[in-house]
Amino acid sequence: MENGGSTITIKGILSLLMESISELEDKDGRCAKRVISLGMGDPTLYSCFRTTQVSLQAVSDSLLSNKFHGYAPTVGLPQTRRAIAEYLSRDLPYKLSQDDVFITSGCTQAIDVALAMLARPRANILLPRPGFPIYELCAKFRNLEVRYFDLLPENEWEIDLDAVESLADENTVALVVINPGNPCGNVYSYSHLMKVAETAKKLGFLVIADEVYGHLAFGSTPFVPMGVFGSIVPVLTLGSLSKRWIVPGWRLGWFVTTDPSGSFKEPKIIERFKKYFDILGGPATFIQAAVPTILEQTDESFFKKTLNSLKNSSDICYDWINEIPCIDSSHRPEGSMAMMVKLNLSLLEDISDDIDFCFKLAREESVILLPGTAVGLKNWLRITFAADASSIEEAFKRIKCFYLRHAKTQSQQIVDL
Repeated sequence: MENGGSTITIKGILSLLMESISELEDKDGRCAKRVISLGMGDPTLYSCFRTTQVSLQAVSDSLLSNKFHGYAPTVGLPQTRRAIAEYLSRDLPYKLSQDDVFITSGCTQAIDVALAMLARPRANILLPRPGFPIYELCAKFRNLEVRYFDLLPENEWEIDLDAVESLADENTVALVVINPGNPCGNVYSYSHLMKVAETAKKLGFLVIADEVYGHLAFGSTPFVPMGVFGSIVPVLTLGSLSKRWIVPGWRLGWFVTTDPSGSFKEPKIIERFKKYFDILGGPATFIQAAVPTILEQTDESFFKKTLNSLKNSSDICYDWINEIPCIDSSHRPEGSMAMMVKLNLSLLEDISDDIDFCFKLAREESVILLPGTAVGLKNWLRITFAADASSIEEAFKRIKCFYLRHAKTQSQQIVDL
C-alpha cells in the first residue's frame, strides 16, 4: 500500500531536473541545447495553447468595472456558483443549484477541502496508483490513512475493482476517480464508471471525482461525468477552468456536491462546509466575476481546436515511442494532457531506474520528463503532450539519441538473458 513517490512532489522533482540542467550552462548563461519540458502539465508554456478572447475580455471587463475589488463571500460569488451549477448540469440527468457549488483556489484547494471534510479518527481513503501525489500529501496532513488500488495498463488503465473490495473496510470514507486520467491519458467508459459507483455503494463510501481534465477527451470514448451516477452513490466533483480553458494560473476551481439524493444537504454538513471555507482564501473576486461570461459565451470551436491540438500532439508522441525500443506504451492516449510509458531498463547499459533515466536525459539532452516514481509507478515515465508539434518532435529525436548512446549491445542483452 506504500506509494513509491511518498516523499516526492511533481514540482519538487521537476525543479531538481531543471537545476541539473542549469549546472551545465556555459559562461554566457546559455545551455548548449534549448530546454524542452514534457514534464509539467501547463499548456500555457507553448504558444499553440492559448485561452479564448472571450475569457480575456471577461476578466478585463470585470477588473475595469471597479465592482469586484472587495472580498467575495467565502463560498464564492453567488453568480459564479450559479453559473458553474448550470454548466455542470448540462451533462447530468438532474439539475444542480448554486448551493451545491463552492468556489476554490484551483482544483488543488478543492482536493484539500474534500479530504479535510472526510477526515476523522482511523479513517482511510482509496487512491489510484499511478495518480496525482497531491492527494497523498493532503491525506498525510489530515491524518487520513492512504490505501492504493492499481490502475490496470492492460485494461486501458481501468480501476482494479477487485483490489478496491479487498482494501476497503468500515473506516473507508472515499475512493478517488481521476477522469480523464492524469497521468495515464485514459478516459473511462460509462459502463466502467457505473461499476465504480455500484462498488462504492456496496462498500458504503462516497466517490471523489477529480474532473480537472473534464471534457478533454479526443479518442473514441466520450467523457462521462461521475455525477451522472450521483443517484447511486454520493459524489464530490472537483474541477476548474485551468485545463479546458488553458488558464491554470487563474486558480479558479470548484468543489461540488453532485448528490441528488441529498446526503450532503443535512444542516450540520452544510454548516461544516461553510465554516471551513471561512478560513480559506478563494480566487480573486474579479476572476470569479468573469466566470459566468466565460462559461456561457465560449464558442465550441475553441474546444474543438484544443482537442485537435492535443490529439495531434499525442499521436506524435505515440508514434515516436514505437521507434524507441526502451520505452513502450500499449495504448494511444484518449484524453487529458499526459500519458504513461513503460521503461525497459534491460535494454540500457548504465541506467538504474526511472529517476536516473530522467536526470541523465536532462543533463545530456536538455529534455525533461517526469519519473513515474513521482506518480507512484517506478520505472515508468509520465510524458506531457500539451506542447507544440515541433517541440515534441525535437524532444523525441533527442530521447532517441539518448537511447542509442546508452543502449546495451546485442551481445550484452543476450548475456543478461
